[in-house]
Amino acid sequence: GGVALVIDGKALGHVLEQGMHHAIVRLGSVCSSVVCCRSTPVQKQQVVKTMKEALPIRTLAIGDGANDVAMIQEAHVGFGVMGNEGMQAVMSSDFVIGQFRFLKRALLLHGRWNYLRTGL
Repeated sequence: GGVALVIDGKALGHVLEQGMHHAIVRLGSVCSSVVCCRSTPVQKQQVVKTMKEALPIRTLAIGDGANDVAMIQEAHVGFGVMGNEGMQAVMSSDFVIGQFRFLKRALLLHGRWNYLRTGL
């Protein structure tokens, strides 16, 4: 089991406004995942961009509404979830799932199959 970082928009705003991007990178780099909640679209995008630029990692963003589009487009891989918030996230994503619960199968099963197929 890994450690996850969960940060809300208010705390994230303070970190980003103070130019403490390095703090998010250092903390996020020891976590298996980073979850930003109650954040603005710009904050979400900044977190993904900061992690991409600072670390040799691949980023994945998951969203279900128009407020997630910038984050999805910034990430290496974007998942759009079909839902009640419109089709903007779905239209701007690399992959589409019907519900959040389908993400596990998409990543663990289909992701592995794709890796095996392209790696041979």
